[in-house]
Amino acid sequence: MLEIAEQVVERARIHGAQQAAAGAYQVREVSVQWRDGAVEKLTEATTRGVGVELYVDGRYASVSTSDLRPDALDTFVGDAIAMTRALAPDPFRALPDPQLYRGQSDVDLQLADPNYGALTAVARRELAQQLEAAARDTPDGARILSATTSVSDSQSRSWRVHSDGFVGQKVGTSYWLGAEVSVQDADGRRPEDACYAGARWRGDVPDPQGIGAEATRRTLSRLGSRKPESGQVTLVVDARAAGRVVSSLLGGLSAAGWQQKRSFLEGKLGAQIGNALLDVTDDPLVVRGLGSRRFDGEGMAAREMALFAAGVLKNGLVDTYYGKKLQMAPTTGRLSNLRWRLGAKGREALLRDVGDGIFVTGFLGGNANGTTGDFSWGIQGFAIRAGQLAEPIGEANISGNHLTLWPALLAVGDDPYRYSALRTPTLVFGGVNVAGR
Repeated sequence: MLEIAEQVVERARIHGAQQAAAGAYQVREVSVQWRDGAVEKLTEATTRGVGVELYVDGRYASVSTSDLRPDALDTFVGDAIAMTRALAPDPFRALPDPQLYRGQSDVDLQLADPNYGALTAVARRELAQQLEAAARDTPDGARILSATTSVSDSQSRSWRVHSDGFVGQKVGTSYWLGAEVSVQDADGRRPEDACYAGARWRGDVPDPQGIGAEATRRTLSRLGSRKPESGQVTLVVDARAAGRVVSSLLGGLSAAGWQQKRSFLEGKLGAQIGNALLDVTDDPLVVRGLGSRRFDGEGMAAREMALFAAGVLKNGLVDTYYGKKLQMAPTTGRLSNLRWRLGAKGREALLRDVGDGIFVTGFLGGNANGTTGDFSWGIQGFAIRAGQLAEPIGEANISGNHLTLWPALLAVGDDPYRYSALRTPTLVFGGVNVAGR
C-alpha cells in the first residue's frame, strides 16, 4: 500500500500537479452482536483504498478510489487533475511547510497489539454470551426485557506520502466489549442503559463479567425515576458522561469556525474562558492512547499543546489552510488525547462536598449552538441529598451557555474516563439551570 501511495503521487506530478499528497489505507473490522440468547448480527469486512489531495495551478481537490489496479489508478489521477483544473483558484491551498514534518517523537506508542488475529470467531461468540450471562445474573433478572451485547475488534494500517518528501505510516488495533439492557418499570416505562469498554490491546479491556453486570446495574438504577424540581442547582457530571459537555466546548476551537465567524470562541485566544480549574492539554503521545499518533492528518509532527491553561484559551485547532487564511501559525487540525489537570478528590468525596444537587449519568438528546455557545440537553441521573445519591431523576433539561458554564466550574475529579480519548474526569458546575417540574 505504501507503493500505491507513492505511485499516486508520482502520477499526479506527471499529469501536471505542482503538489500532491496521497493516503492509502487498509482496515479490517469484525463484530458480533448477540441479543437474548442468539446471534443477531455478524459482520467482517476488509476495506482498502487511496485518497489524494491535488494542488494544480492554484486549484485544489481531494478525491479517493478503491480501485487499485495500476491502469485504473493512472486514469483516476488523470481524470481528477482534469477536474481540478475546472475549479476556482484558491490561493490559500498548499501542503504544510516541510519544517513541520520534523521532530516526530521516537516513543513507542504501542498502538498495535502484536497478538491481533488470535481472537477466533468462536472466542468472540463466547465473549458475547458471557456478557449476556453477566447482565442477566441478578436477583432482579425477571425485570429484564432484553439484553444486547457486542464484541468487536479492528486493525487499521495507513500510509501517507507527500510530493515534498514526507512519508509516514501508522498501524493500530482496537478491541471493544459492550452490553445494553432494558427493563420493565412499574408504570410501564422501559428504562435502558449500557456499559462499553475498549482499548488498543486486548489485555487492557475489562473482563466481560464486569461489563455485563455494570450495564444491568446502571439500568436497574433507573427504575422509578422522576422529574426533579426546576431551578438553579449544583451539577455533578459523571466522568463517563462529561464527554458530551466537553466535546461541545472543544467544537469552538476549530479554526474554520473562527475564520467563518461561526464559533463562540472566535477572537478569544488569550482570554479567560473558564475557572482556573479548566486546565487541559492535547497529548498525542500517550502510550496505547485511543487518540495517539506520531503525526497528524497533514503529516505535521505530533506535539503536546495546551488548550486551556488556568481557564485561559491558549491554542486552537489550526490546520495549514485556515492558518493561512487567518495568518496564524498552524498547530493541528484535529485533537488526539486530552490530559486534564486533575483534582485531588474522587466522585464520592465530590458528592459529599456538594451536599445537594444533581448527579448526571447521561445526556438524552438536545442541541448546542457552536456559533453562540448556547446549549440545551436532556439529562438523566440522580438527585444528591446530604452528599449522597438519592432517587433517580429523568425527563429534565439543562440549559445555558459555555461562556457562563465554565467560569462556574467548581471542581475537577481525580478519575479520568479510560475508554475515550477525551479522558474526562468528574466535573462539578455551580448554578446550572434545570427544567424539570
